[in-house]
Amino acid sequence: MVKSYVPETLKETLELLDKGKYQIVAGGTDMLIQNHARSPLPINYKNDIIYISNLEELKGITEDDDFIYIGACTSLEEIMEHKLTPKLLKDTILEMASPAIRHTGTLAGNIGNASPAGDSLVTLYLLNADVQLQSLNNTRRMCIRDFITGVRKIDLKPNEIITKVIINKINFDKAEFIKVGPRRSDAISKLSFAYGITFHNNQTIDFRIAFGAVNTTVVRHPEIECQYIRKTKEELKESIEEIITAYRPFIKPIDDQRSNKAYRRQVCENLLREFILEL
Repeated sequence: MVKSYVPETLKETLELLDKGKYQIVAGGTDMLIQNHARSPLPINYKNDIIYISNLEELKGITEDDDFIYIGACTSLEEIMEHKLTPKLLKDTILEMASPAIRHTGTLAGNIGNASPAGDSLVTLYLLNADVQLQSLNNTRRMCIRDFITGVRKIDLKPNEIITKVIINKINFDKAEFIKVGPRRSDAISKLSFAYGITFHNNQTIDFRIAFGAVNTTVVRHPEIECQYIRKTKEELKESIEEIITAYRPFIKPIDDQRSNKAYRRQVCENLLREFILEL
């Protein structure tokens, strides 16, 4: 029989994790789908549950000179409405889900779920986000690109919990998140695309591109991006086909119930081309 616990403090939570195997639940919006039972019975959880949505220690948004710190139990709605949240992340959350989900779901939960179609992940990769992981006796910090290792696979130890999402303070000249789906917001992405670019004296000083739902993890390649630093807008436009060719080997979508791989691949190229042409 599955047991559930509602600890009152982070310390109590970590003590439980140090002694046994549990599934962590904050908003639980993804878990409700993953563990849905096709019967009138309750949710078919497979492990004992620790509910952490009441932990005030994991809520709120703070900053220092370089970073913005988002507590793991801060709701998507609160993140979207907060003055410290970058506009690109606000725009992404607005496209993610319905208001009901945004008031319940969390950014840390979207990361922990590690779905290739997770909308927030595309923007978090673009922003070089880190996750803070905590156990009873240790705290560590990882880049999201290293933390997510595959489809629903993360580098989280059994006795650890995500406590914060950490975002660099970055101001792009132009940035956008684009979600391609059957309808806005309350639908799983067919694919998603985000970019951020900054110029100085008409030369590129920051150039970032990320794709979602077209590979096992978010597609972002800084080694490609850095080749276009110090390029002018005109030079970037002249390099469109070269840039598309560079990303083509990494765009490896699948056929599924939402779309087909040929459509996804073509739309990725179209979005990349349009972004550069409109600079």
